Amino acid sequence: MESEKIKLEDIRRALSDAGDPWEAGVTSLSSLPPSEQKKRLGFTPPADEATIEEAEQRWRSMEMSLKAEAIGIAGVPAAYDLRDVVGKNFVTPIKDQGNCGSCVSFGTVATVESQMRVQLSNPDLEVDLSEAHMFFCHGRDRNANCDTGWTPNQAFDAFKSKGVTNESCYPYQLGLSKRDCSGLCSNWTESAVKITGYTNLTRNIAKIKKWISTTGPVCACLIVYEDFFNYKSGIYKNLTGNYVGGHCVAIVGYNDDPGYWICKNSWGTNWGEQGFFRIAYYQCAIDTWLDNGVNEIENIG
Repeated sequence: MESEKIKLEDIRRALSDAGDPWEAGVTSLSSLPPSEQKKRLGFTPPADEATIEEAEQRWRSMEMSLKAEAIGIAGVPAAYDLRDVVGKNFVTPIKDQGNCGSCVSFGTVATVESQMRVQLSNPDLEVDLSEAHMFFCHGRDRNANCDTGWTPNQAFDAFKSKGVTNESCYPYQLGLSKRDCSGLCSNWTESAVKITGYTNLTRNIAKIKKWISTTGPVCACLIVYEDFFNYKSGIYKNLTGNYVGGHCVAIVGYNDDPGYWICKNSWGTNWGEQGFFRIAYYQCAIDTWLDNGVNEIENIG
């Protein structure tokens, strides 16, 4: 039996009580039944990392100390946005993972794509890597599928050892939740992009902010609660609803006034702020749980 969905009026009531930090409304995700909403996630914690339940308990217990730590860190700008670095946008366009738990593929690929632009100091670099190749080929090798999801460390390991080809070589198709890597172009290795490695930035907000402002985006995992599907704009804080699962995104900026991360999601442009969202520091374990920055990228330029 389908579980009962949280009501919009309940979310708006909780927002009003909290001073309306963000706007809730009907979105492309909120209109889906809970079982379909959950399919838009897809992060499964590695066996040696905290479970979603453990991460939830940890970030709530660390909330106040993390908030104090996040603001005004010496040596980094108070605000930085990779979409507007002296008028230049280093972030590639928003995509849509559809009804498949492939967010890890989208979060890691988004991180590498923007890192390529930053590394070459070229915001106009035409880059569109294949999330389908990452998920339905490399993920499939590790038994990942649309129902189970995947882990970002395994995806980055695949980026390092095998590489990911262009979107044109293996396009991602909405509505196809079962694919077996057939259809991948035969010469995919010629266009494959590899990374030299990745750096764990977990639970170090200072390092995350420094990385974003000096190196590039950060792939991050967060806990998704029911009210998040109704997010339209503003600085998100979880105010009501149960947790649904884990999700992978790319952090592309931050701002200390009043304190939030800017994130690129993979739910299309009809959700959030044209596909992006802002989330308060320390919220939903986003800066305390499995955050990685990409080292140098090979096979470009």
